[in-house]
Formats: sequence, structure tokens, C-alpha cells
Amino acid sequence: MPRVDKYRGKEKAELAGISMKDALPLLTSRARRNLVRAMTKTAKIKQLYKKAAHVKATNPAKVIKTQIREAVILPEWLDLIFSVHDGKTFRNVHITVDKLGYRLGDFAHTTSRVLHSGPGVGATRGSKFIPLK
Repeated sequence: MPRVDKYRGKEKAELAGISMKDALPLLTSRARRNLVRAMTKTAKIKQLYKKAAHVKATNPAKVIKTQIREAVILPEWLDLIFSVHDGKTFRNVHITVDKLGYRLGDFAHTTSRVLHSGPGVGATRGSKFIPLK
């Protein structure tokens, strides 16, 4: 039996048609509080939500570039691609049912794993006496 993606008991097809006002009861209280406050105070987040709605209506394949990492992912954004700034580059984030209710910044990590190699010549006191040839 294939796995059906659901969020709070609603399938992907149901979620795609839900407006932001109808999606608020599905979100956690922290996400609801953030959305309500953002819509009253922050103009940049309002612009992002308007831009996402415009892109979804005109060209859903277009990548939306943003530095607003604290924006809460809504059901309206399903199957959109956001390019989120991680401090150095922009990382593409494809919105799926599993990511609803989280922030955009949760999927564009600001730090990466550092892989150190072995010490080089001159890195230790003992390596001073190793011939280079």
C-alpha cells in the first residue's frame, strides 16, 4: 500500500486548496502566533507571502529567492521552490507536506560539516625535519 502524505489528518490535495486563514487552526500555537504578529508588523514577510501567491498563480516552477528565514511554511506553498539564504549562498528548498508549519530557515543550514585532512608540512614540530623530496 503506497504511503499517503498527510498533515494533521488532511491529504495533500485538501491542503493545496486551503487559504492562510483556514490553515491557522492546523498549525502549532507558536506558528500561529508568529503569523499573526508578522502580518500586523513586518512588511517584508507580507511581501514574501504575496510574492509566493503570485508565483503560484502564474508560474509555479519559478524559484522564489528570499533571505527571510523566519517565514512559516504554509499549505498554500506546496510544490513551490524557495531559494533560502544561509549566510553565504542560497539553498533550494522544495516545499512538501512534511515541511508544513516549520520555518524556511530550518531547511537551509547555516553551518556545514568540516572535514579536516591530515596535518601538513610545518603543522607540528616533528614535521619540520621531514624531507620534502
